[in-house]
Amino acid sequence: MDESYDVIVVGAGNGGLAAAATTAKGGLKTLLLEKHNLPGGCATSFVRGRFEFEPSLHELCMVGDEKKPDLVYNVFKELGAKPEWQYEHNLFRSIVKGEDGYDVTMKAGITPFMDSLESYCPGSKKAIKKLFEYQKNDWEATQYITKMKGKPNPLVMAMKYGNFMRMASHSMEDVLKALKLSPKAIDIMCTYWGYLGVPTDELSAFHYWNMMSTYIVDGAAMGKYRSHELSLSLCKVIYDNGGDIFYNSEVTSFLYNDKGEAIGVEINHDKKIYAKEIVSNLIPNRVANMSPSKDVPERTKKLINARSFGISTATIYLGLDCSREELGFDDYTIFISGSRGARAQYDKRDIYIVNCLNKVIPDATPEGTCSLFFTMPVFGEDIPKDMTPEKYEKWKNELAMRYIKDAEETLKISIIPHIEEIEIATPVTMARYLGTPTGTIYGYKLSSWDNLMARIAEERKDITVPNLSYCGGHYMRGDGFNVAYYTGNLIGHRIVKKLKGVESKQLQPGERK
Repeated sequence: MDESYDVIVVGAGNGGLAAAATTAKGGLKTLLLEKHNLPGGCATSFVRGRFEFEPSLHELCMVGDEKKPDLVYNVFKELGAKPEWQYEHNLFRSIVKGEDGYDVTMKAGITPFMDSLESYCPGSKKAIKKLFEYQKNDWEATQYITKMKGKPNPLVMAMKYGNFMRMASHSMEDVLKALKLSPKAIDIMCTYWGYLGVPTDELSAFHYWNMMSTYIVDGAAMGKYRSHELSLSLCKVIYDNGGDIFYNSEVTSFLYNDKGEAIGVEINHDKKIYAKEIVSNLIPNRVANMSPSKDVPERTKKLINARSFGISTATIYLGLDCSREELGFDDYTIFISGSRGARAQYDKRDIYIVNCLNKVIPDATPEGTCSLFFTMPVFGEDIPKDMTPEKYEKWKNELAMRYIKDAEETLKISIIPHIEEIEIATPVTMARYLGTPTGTIYGYKLSSWDNLMARIAEERKDITVPNLSYCGGHYMRGDGFNVAYYTGNLIGHRIVKKLKGVESKQLQPGERK
């Protein structure tokens, strides 16, 4: 006899974990399916030698702490998940090489951040203060638009959400130029463009500033035991509330009835499992490819063909046989580039990030050692077309050595003699592990027409298959651990309300208890 559930969640990435935890805690019979033998997707860890590496998470925004909890903290608290949060209060160090370059360190906290920028770019403080004033009701506006199903009252928008209207219709660079910030201040303010994967001359000011401002207000957070700790804490919620998790269970087909309603999935080309509601943490392209063409709405086909895929990365994981202090690495996050401006950095792939987790969690590696984590934009299209397995090994090793040597020269430290373990991931790795087209880690590109506001306004029109919902980095709020947890929790609450008629209060971005 075929099994049946109230809810099947496909994919145990961040969004899928949050969705399954929410529906299980809401009293629904829930099954989470994962093709790998571990949960988390990008939120996991792996071991090489005596080092445990974090595959993707640099830091989380929208967390906060017990005294001032923000969105992510409240999602985990609501679900009863209890990771041990660690915090970093220097936002970043940014080094731009060359004659017109700079080396700046920005601090978290509204006043410390404004003071930091003022010290490097005199006269900027007044403009940044204005930005914080604009941000106050921005997320309230998005919730109003969501509530109105993409058809807000223009008078309400103009009278109540005027600041939002100023931000949402322009790029971040347009807003910063209008505030008369210097070119240097604009470049420093736009350092985080890679966290959303789109240059700030194209990225919505509302979206970028709300992300950056939460880093400034809350500082950056991460789990003490890597993001795998976050994933396991959500798995515990699922199990504690009677839910099931099937590992090594790859969904190979989505099932529909004669009315075009989603009714279940097939796993491993064999077993069929049915449910009242299906939640996909997989990108819609893959869902469409695993569904009969007649059951994929025409709008969905047009949308996934019109969208561009977001960036992917190459990542270098280094386990070093010396301590962070011996290495001379005094920061947690350092951005390094040879070009000024987000657009040039994007077009030339001329930026990379170096993280040292030991700065925040000293015992993240064995005593007398430390780890470094390099991340650089490498798109699927950047991989040579004539790639073979033999050439691939040579190509990725040369890529890694180029960035390691550049970091040695820029930071005036010696890395290569201390390498005990090294692992290199590329878009090929991401495509194989995550199952995403071109190895994208960011879902769909947040382009000018497909931006955050357009996705929120059009969400109900875009998801039209009855009983099928989406969550995760490809969904309406774009990528990032924080919004994946939020969208999973959001969809979970919707399904609990639909199936049980229970209204629940989910905290919204920017809302604090």
